[in-house]
Amino acid sequence: MTRPTICVPCRLAAIAAAVGCAAAAFAWTAGWLTPERLTAPHIINTFERNYGVHPGYRRNHAKGLCVEGWFDSNGNGTDVSRAAVFAPQQRTPVIGRFAIPGSNPSAPDASVPVRSLALLFRLSDGEQWRTGMNSTPVFAVHTPQQFYAQLVASKPDPATGKPDPQKLAAFFRANPDTQPFRQWVSTHPQSSSFANTAFYGINAFIATDAAGATHAVRWQVVPDTPFEAETAAQKTQPDFLANDLDTRLAAGPLRWHLILTVAAPGDPTDDATQQWPDTRERIDAGTLVLQQASPQSEGQCRDVNYDPTVLPDGLKPSDDPLLAARSAAYAVSFNRRTREEATGAAQAMHAAPSPGDPHR
Repeated sequence: MTRPTICVPCRLAAIAAAVGCAAAAFAWTAGWLTPERLTAPHIINTFERNYGVHPGYRRNHAKGLCVEGWFDSNGNGTDVSRAAVFAPQQRTPVIGRFAIPGSNPSAPDASVPVRSLALLFRLSDGEQWRTGMNSTPVFAVHTPQQFYAQLVASKPDPATGKPDPQKLAAFFRANPDTQPFRQWVSTHPQSSSFANTAFYGINAFIATDAAGATHAVRWQVVPDTPFEAETAAQKTQPDFLANDLDTRLAAGPLRWHLILTVAAPGDPTDDATQQWPDTRERIDAGTLVLQQASPQSEGQCRDVNYDPTVLPDGLKPSDDPLLAARSAAYAVSFNRRTREEATGAAQAMHAAPSPGDPHR
């Protein structure tokens, strides 16, 4: 039997073509072939151009502290999701992180109106649920392109150290869907404590129950501690949030209720600037308990990327475009800061943290 002749040049050409296609795909993903296309490195680079590089720190929400505790499920969450975290009488360990927005790890706590809470639930079946929440129920923008444009408009003026008011005003005029966020911030005082703050997942997600039915949901954690507004004295204390948390935890654990809000048909799942009506079904799925805080330089949260698309079976991302963008940008930030840690670029900061930021 005669073997078919192998065309060696043809095979080599095919291999070269395959490698070339893979390289081209990688280059396109990285943005090298389309520099005008918005990519995660573009967003992180803009953070760095705007606010400088602080080695070893997150590019946003740089100032924070680690917390640990658990989540006690009451079983009600199984109405919408089969995720193991919602099983009745299930206790799930949690690694969390309180923070404020911004790239400056020494920023005064009163310099921003928003607080954040990120959580990692370590499920008993080995899965994880990661979520990043803010103290506002809506986000300022609903697309990655708008977020990038807002970053560009927010670049500090070298003469004043603050954003140019005219550029910000122009951005807001061009993006009227920022109004709900601006309205909420202008009408709600800043909280006096992480402990008395409600935190919102903002984005929509898709929950799948044991029967396979799907439900669009958003979540929030609502504190047992009554809300109190930030005081005039606190505004003069750069680290009052961390100090207050230490004092409260010394007296005992702090608790929040995890609330799942279920969408009705027609509620938007792709726009984080829009709230769902207050009449939507709300499920109290259990209690988040935080009992310990530690500086993020040595706490368990230091090496966690709180990617909101890391979800257990029974939860998955919705069609909200911000979710994929957040995931990609968080990965770039995580890779840069961990590389800085590994190469020693952040060693000086670890050896001598800023005296105004004991909980870095």
